Amino acid sequence: MSDWAAKRFWKAASVVVVEDGWTIHLDDRPVRTPAKATLILPTEAMAHGVAAEWDAQDGLIQPLSMPLTRAANAAIDKVTPQRAEVAAMIAGYGATDLLSHRAEEPMELIARQAEAWDPLLDWAADTYDARLMVGTGIMPLDHPPEALERLAGEVAAYDPFRLTALHDLVSLSGSLIIGLATIHKVQPPEALWVASRIDEEWQIEQWGRDDQADSDAELKRAGFMQAFALWDLTLRR
Repeated sequence: MSDWAAKRFWKAASVVVVEDGWTIHLDDRPVRTPAKATLILPTEAMAHGVAAEWDAQDGLIQPLSMPLTRAANAAIDKVTPQRAEVAAMIAGYGATDLLSHRAEEPMELIARQAEAWDPLLDWAADTYDARLMVGTGIMPLDHPPEALERLAGEVAAYDPFRLTALHDLVSLSGSLIIGLATIHKVQPPEALWVASRIDEEWQIEQWGRDDQADSDAELKRAGFMQAFALWDLTLRR
């Protein structure tokens, strides 16, 4: 179904086994993506999650309350036709990874960055034999090409649903390493989100909070957690 402005017309959403996975029926009508493809999910757990979102609709369909459905639509309609390009875009974050770019001062901020970020860079080096460089400022660093290639190879191996989840984890945190650490559960996702916010939280400590900035940050945090939930559902059968 692609008419997001429609009212609920079905009595129940159900999970149906199909040749390539699981799909969702609204009564006897299969759910379709905005591009009119059948919404086929890779795991039964994800299918039940999507079905629950449809069952929770009351009155007008509210797409913002259906993150799994929206992510599945993106995986099928947007990521699948351009999988290689999406993988390359995600891997490209490694060249400008947040964890590589450190403050020049003050010492307290430098110490916070090192405490949170050095172990993650060490993990990437140990796991992928991919040691990223560290420097100050925002200018590009000369990372070893083979390190970036190994990270890109890891990303390229993921299917469209996992790429969809990883894309949001990386783009919202600004770090390929944080995204990969999240899916590998190196630390809890909440802790890794906090690690991505060290610079912003430092600024808040210096200048005070801003309601709009806090609201924007909460939306990003929620998106990060939803992306992790999507990834987790790709692992469950």
